[in-house]
Amino acid sequence: MSKRPNIRKMKPSGASPKEYKGGTRVINLGGYNIPNIEEVKTKEWVSYTIGDDNEEYFDYVLKRYLGSPTNSTCINGISDMIFGRGIDALDSSENPKMYSDMKLLLKDNELKKIVNDFKLFGQASAQIIYNSAKNKIVDVLHFPIETLRAEQAQDGSVKAYYYHPCWRDYKPSDKPKRIPTFKNGAKSDKVEVYIFKPYKAGFYYNPPTDYHGCLQYCHLEEEVSNYHINNIQQGLQPSLLFNFNNGIPPEEAQELIERRIADKFGGSSNSGKFVLQFNESAEFQSTIEPIHLPDAHAQYQFLSDEAREKIMLGHRIVSPILLGIKDNTGFGNNAEELRTASIIMDNTVIRPHQQEIIRGLNQILSFNNIYLKLYFVTLQPIEFTELDNIGTKVRREEETGEKLSATFVEDFSDEEGDDLISQLEDLGEVVSDEWEIVHREKVTDDNLEFDLSSVKRNDASPSKKSAQDNSGYKIRYAYMPVRNAGNSREFCKAMETFTSRDIVFRKEDINMMSFRGINRELGHKKRNYSLFKFKGGKNCHHYFERRVFRKKTRVEESDANSKGFVSPTNPEEVPIRPVDMPNRGAYPIKNK
Repeated sequence: MSKRPNIRKMKPSGASPKEYKGGTRVINLGGYNIPNIEEVKTKEWVSYTIGDDNEEYFDYVLKRYLGSPTNSTCINGISDMIFGRGIDALDSSENPKMYSDMKLLLKDNELKKIVNDFKLFGQASAQIIYNSAKNKIVDVLHFPIETLRAEQAQDGSVKAYYYHPCWRDYKPSDKPKRIPTFKNGAKSDKVEVYIFKPYKAGFYYNPPTDYHGCLQYCHLEEEVSNYHINNIQQGLQPSLLFNFNNGIPPEEAQELIERRIADKFGGSSNSGKFVLQFNESAEFQSTIEPIHLPDAHAQYQFLSDEAREKIMLGHRIVSPILLGIKDNTGFGNNAEELRTASIIMDNTVIRPHQQEIIRGLNQILSFNNIYLKLYFVTLQPIEFTELDNIGTKVRREEETGEKLSATFVEDFSDEEGDDLISQLEDLGEVVSDEWEIVHREKVTDDNLEFDLSSVKRNDASPSKKSAQDNSGYKIRYAYMPVRNAGNSREFCKAMETFTSRDIVFRKEDINMMSFRGINRELGHKKRNYSLFKFKGGKNCHHYFERRVFRKKTRVEESDANSKGFVSPTNPEEVPIRPVDMPNRGAYPIKNK
């Protein structure tokens, strides 16, 4: 051949080729690459690179995520486990206003992106947006951490980060935007960034990913797959050898012949390459000796398996099947071993990540005076959760993610619940079409104490007139609000169902419920109590709504009070949710 080919082997990031004469290169395979964090006097920010080529670290990590199937599966699976079913609070019932404000700030779609970045890059960032007075945070949004570089520290702290959409394309003429860090901006800075980053010894500005030690194996897995793809696309060796034994033509003629043969025999359908050789005569033609790699398939299978094992080791995967990766470890056929693996994974890998993120969220929420016991609702199957030693409602909710009632008490059995619904339904009524509702309100009347001894069994008759009815008006009560909360007590669920079906109750019927001891399981020492006053019991979130009905055929005026309607008097506790009462509705009742 007129030109000697350059022989070059692929090198991993950080390997440095050494040139030899004749165009042959010998590659010194590089070892472990440590991230490079460098302060440059001519720049306000620090660089974050890796390897001898100073590749942007975030770009390097992203390539390993996109190129390694095992790595991407581990990152996606662990991110899903960290986020679970979203953020919640153990004390949501005790602090409903804080809880609703928290939910407005921490939107699930934004928080999921933060969690993904935290696992993928080892850190994450959130954009903090303030109101015009900068005394309240109005929004918390995900900010791509790969677009930020830390400002050089001042007085031992990072005051700001610099934003550029693509740092690998940075040019000296570019002007990255400076964004202050949380609580370090001026009054006029309505946008700041909060950085979620764990402590890593030796890394002040940017911690590496928690799986950094297996990134070289992620790269190896990529190269093994690339090698096999190239073999398929180009062939393991040249497929054609052309010998021209009638002399060596000029270089221009050689290139012309090469192009014409390539046009005829090239393309993806003609996999492989050809060798073109010009000789003075046949006796001077070249002899080609193939380079044979013995047991190549076994060697590459070993590399593939080794890379996969080391990647899962770097991510601390207890059992591959937890991430949907089939493995021959026996976990797939042993439920107890799988349960054990799930518990270990949750406690040693998932929760530490969750706690790091929650610490940051608590700092953000505290600016708005929101103080809640946050936790991520787990994806862990409840049958995999250790419940034997859990004695409190708070611990049970945190372990299972199941919202429980604010007071952990024994409620009705299924049979008792069915009997309860039957009893309540007999006491209520659906007001006929002859009547129209003209007024709704929370009951606000005073000074009518409830005495169980004054109630008689024959008082329960929803079809009868109530003592509170007067001058063509009918007074009935509905159980409000309809919350449809899965953790509500059976009594509250039943009453909400009736409200949804427009079933209302006379005051006498509600008193009869109390007389019969409906819901007494939640009373003091399991005694009867006034349902009219204390509804579902301590910490209940319901109240009775008074509804005034007017008979259509008798009264035409819209102002009920001016036409004879007299508002009845009821106990002062009727319009108050037990959760808002002194002592939260618990016995003994504190006097005002």
